[in-house]
Amino acid sequence: MDKTQISISPSGEQFPLPTREDYRAEYTRLEKLAAEQRKSGKQVVVVVGLGFVGAVMAAVVADATDKKGRSTKFVIGVQRPSSRSFWKIPLLNRGVSPVKAEDPEVEQLISRCVKEKRTLVATYTEEALKLAEVVVVDVQCDYLKESLGNVRTGAAEMAALEASMANIAENIPAEALVLIETTVAPGTTEQIAYPIMKKIFQRRGIHSEPLLAHSYERVMPGRNYVASIRDFWRVCSGVNDAARERVTQFLTEVLHTDKYPLTVLDRPIESETAKIVENSYRATILAFLDEWSLFAERNGVDLKKVIEAIKVRPTHSNMIFPGPGIGGYCLPKDGGLGLWAYRHIFGFEDDIFKITPLAIDINDTRALHAPQLVRDALRNMGKPIAAARVVLLGAAYREDVGDTRYSGSELIVRKLTEMGADVKVHDPYLDHWWEFEAQDSYPRPDYSWSRFFHRQEPLKNLHIEKDLWASLKGADAIVLAVRHDAYLKLDPDRVFQSAGQAFAMVDCFCVLDDQKIRRYLELGCEVKGMGRGHIKRIKDRLDSQPKPRATGRRR
Repeated sequence: MDKTQISISPSGEQFPLPTREDYRAEYTRLEKLAAEQRKSGKQVVVVVGLGFVGAVMAAVVADATDKKGRSTKFVIGVQRPSSRSFWKIPLLNRGVSPVKAEDPEVEQLISRCVKEKRTLVATYTEEALKLAEVVVVDVQCDYLKESLGNVRTGAAEMAALEASMANIAENIPAEALVLIETTVAPGTTEQIAYPIMKKIFQRRGIHSEPLLAHSYERVMPGRNYVASIRDFWRVCSGVNDAARERVTQFLTEVLHTDKYPLTVLDRPIESETAKIVENSYRATILAFLDEWSLFAERNGVDLKKVIEAIKVRPTHSNMIFPGPGIGGYCLPKDGGLGLWAYRHIFGFEDDIFKITPLAIDINDTRALHAPQLVRDALRNMGKPIAAARVVLLGAAYREDVGDTRYSGSELIVRKLTEMGADVKVHDPYLDHWWEFEAQDSYPRPDYSWSRFFHRQEPLKNLHIEKDLWASLKGADAIVLAVRHDAYLKLDPDRVFQSAGQAFAMVDCFCVLDDQKIRRYLELGCEVKGMGRGHIKRIKDRLDSQPKPRATGRRR
């Protein structure tokens, strides 16, 4: 079968894309289901986009009940029938989550709503919008960077969202509420989405105002995935009084707002700005620590202990070590949406943004320091980095998740490869690392980070190693890139035994405590760490002491 006519799931299962003839039967099916659900008193909600946010949000809405425990919503999830993403639809209709998550509640929630409650279905036809009383928009609005380390050269990718808003306006009933949940450039709801909907409404002969609202999500992939949507504070707003009232009512019905009250703002631009400022603030705090990390390395300071000492003060309790970049979908790019909006939505030409873009640029390039530490550690052992066998432990952007978006680990692999190293990768939460395996097309054609580095073609063959201990065999260098629980528990003697030789150990994320650093040094390894300038002090103390023999013991 022509690969353009099929969609392949991450597990390799193939699904034929729908034909033109399939659409009429699909809409008839949905129309019947919606009519039955309305008779039982349920509101029909259409969620557009079944990605990281949309799939779980759809299930949270579908699971909503009234005070008597009766289901109140029937949800239709809509996903474009492209070869890249159509597979999500048949999987979800089986009760299988299209999003891999460490939170067991994700699978349980989707399975319950599809199989037991029958309040959630997925479809490929946008005609489903004709049945909606509420539409939740979870279509990606990305910020595309044209260079590494200069966010100002990028731009907001608005085409998909604009097309979705037009499609929604063409199909929905006039009285339907449209809630944009996507993180967008400030001004998008009022200055871009609203005019699109208003013009199409007028062309359709609809004289009422669109009921358009914005409420940003605070999704946190990991073990509390569902709770970060359902059991967390929300900010919302609407373009008019009616929209504000409707969105407040809807969110109150589907989220646990009794424990986590809503904050209702006057205008969508305030809600949009809140998300951008919230994430830019966090990104700035992390970027601030980059220079102090370098200071610590060069002056014998353990930044980990410094941060722990400072965090005792309640006003500074949220300070965290930045690791090799910050990663995730939001923090690396959201500030760029603010810069872009200021110039391209509101038309200002002056340059008021100093700190926000600088923080993004620092965070984007911080990971490039890790390969330098690998190079220096190997040099101290008399080995060149070219042709060195380097094992990277951790591909995700944060601990105990399987999300690789904007991960600092990606830049580490790319730079090490450019420097001539032979890199292997292990991560217990991943089966594939699509940024490499599909780098010609992922996240979109011509936008892979590979375009900023040399010698990247072979990385299409990079695969996640399944056996941690086997992957370490013969390692010249090991890079601890992520604080996965499994890596925090690694025993130096067993790591040494698996490698079969002394190696360079580079700790990017404060994985090693002093006892483990000392043990690796005793075993003849070279140890370096981002922000861990005190390692030389530990090594100097050992130099005057006899070194214990390697035991190769197992624990």
